[in-house]
Formats: sequence, C-alpha cells, structure tokens
Amino acid sequence: MSYSLPIETDRLTLRRYVETDFDDLLKLQSNPDVTRFLLYDVRTPEQVQEALAGRMADVPMDRDGQALTAAVIVRDTGQHVGEVVLFMNSVEQRTGEIGYVFHPEFHGRGFAREAAVELLKLGFEELGMHRIIARLDARNDGSVNLLKRLGLRQEAHFVQNEYLKGEWTDELVFAMLKTEWDKRS
Repeated sequence: MSYSLPIETDRLTLRRYVETDFDDLLKLQSNPDVTRFLLYDVRTPEQVQEALAGRMADVPMDRDGQALTAAVIVRDTGQHVGEVVLFMNSVEQRTGEIGYVFHPEFHGRGFAREAAVELLKLGFEELGMHRIIARLDARNDGSVNLLKRLGLRQEAHFVQNEYLKGEWTDELVFAMLKTEWDKRS
C-alpha cells in the first residue's frame, strides 16, 4: 500500500505536518469551539507538541490503527485552515475512517469538503479500501451535512453511547463503499 503527499486541489494543498505548524495546530486544538464535539478537550502547548510529533511521523498505513493526518493549507495564502485524517481500521477487512477539524473562521467555504474528497479518493483509489466510515457527535450539524454532501450515508444512530465531557452524547456513523465511490466519481 502506498500513497503520496502533498495532494493539490484547486484551492488547497494537503501535506504532511512540519515543525512550523505548531502555532496553527495550537490555535486549532486549544479552541473550545473546535474541541466541543471531539474526543479530546482543549489541549495545552505541551499536549499540542506531542500531537504535532505524531502528525509529523511517517505512517505507512499498513497496520491496523495507523492514522495519516494531513495539514490543509490554502494555496494562495499559505494559511493553515485545518486538518483531515484517514485511519486504517483494518488492513484485512480493508476498512478505514475519515475525520476532519477546521478553524471556525474558515467554516462554510467548502474547504472541508474539498479536502475530505481527496482523503476518500486516497483511501479508495490508492490504499484499496473497501469501506470508509465517519463517526461523529450527533449534535454536530455542520459535520452531518458535510458527510451527506460527500455522499456518505447514515448507517447508525447510537443513543447516549458515549460519556463525553460530563454528558451522555449520541453518536452517528456514516459510511461509503468503494462501489458507491466509483458510481459517485
């Protein structure tokens, strides 16, 4: 299995993280509006440094549990607007999972969709995945709408299945199969 970064789109570059992305990642991961629906809470600079180190590591995507995280950069300005991640859930079953986190000031511009499409393409076309899912907090309407626009279908709604940040939350699971991806593109 192999993949190549960076990936260029009309407006974006998806690339590996580098040391100089620290301030942008800190801005992202220390924002309570950003972390509200995520599994982690607001992070300290030390925690962000650790997260950055993990993001800079070379990930072959050939073992269960590996994750490829790409920084999303606006080509015209060089501005870091967020990140997308592809998890290798099972090599044997050829299943993966996508995720994305974007700075609130860049919501509503189509950047997340543009970047997520490239990650789905990478998963299905370069890594040979059969199925890719997305899991999210059911209250995250923006993310729900994005997944629908990407062509994923909702497969599950788990009621109060996760105790997150002091409250029981519902989780949604969306999915797409390679055959559905092929019909879409």
